[in-house]
Amino acid sequence: MRHNVDGRQIGSSATHRQAIFRAMAINLIRSEQIQTTVAKAKEIRRVVDKLITLAKKDTLHARRLAFARIRDRSIVTKLFNELSKRYSKRPGGYTRVLRLDGTRLGDGAELAVVELVDRPVVEAKKKPAKAKAKKAADHDHDHDHKH
Repeated sequence: MRHNVDGRQIGSSATHRQAIFRAMAINLIRSEQIQTTVAKAKEIRRVVDKLITLAKKDTLHARRLAFARIRDRSIVTKLFNELSKRYSKRPGGYTRVLRLDGTRLGDGAELAVVELVDRPVVEAKKKPAKAKAKKAADHDHDHDHKH
């Protein structure tokens, strides 16, 4: 029986699991979206939501607790300066898990994307249309000279 046993084991020791979740939390807070397996995504959601809730307190004690958990000064700064203000009105649920189609090639694990909700939309960089237009104009120009 699993009385009072919390969380998934994800096939690793407790220290390895803690290191995985610390690294994933840092990456999620830094880039605000990561791709991982569904099981890890559901677990990392718990870790990051607790960190953001801690950051909303904005006391020295809360900063020290957050630093003790993730050990990255720039991430703690982002948590307390940026994310705590973004989610000040939201009472929880700061992350979203979206399942992806298909599975991972190596072990067939289901994949998911974990992202912070209400994150600013970053436009994907598109190739400039000027290059195509210039190429077409040059092509038309070549035909003009031949006649």
